[in-house]
Amino acid sequence: MDNCLFCKISRGEIPARKVFEDEQVVVIEDIAPVAPHHLLIIPHKHVVNALDLDTGDNALIGHVFQVAARIARERGIAEQGFRIVNNNNAGAGQSVFHIHFHLLAGRNLGWPPG
Repeated sequence: MDNCLFCKISRGEIPARKVFEDEQVVVIEDIAPVAPHHLLIIPHKHVVNALDLDTGDNALIGHVFQVAARIARERGIAEQGFRIVNNNNAGAGQSVFHIHFHLLAGRNLGWPPG
């Protein structure tokens, strides 16, 4: 999508503080962090949200979680615990309509969320 913020970041048209990138995803630091560690894992493929995923995206979503685990280990936050959050539609807090996952850690992440 030409006008999508995360597509533009994915294509390198908008600068972002990238911490990881491969052929499937880009991981950036959130510009408004809500935890000491707050990263966004953004697939390069434009999908609006989980409602638009199909079976062809199963490997991509698995890859997102593998990347999250890798980054958590590399940053030393895996053992203390981390959360992966995906918001779907505005009522759940989705503000950019390109599927993405928040990796949060570094503080007590109480339950229930929200």
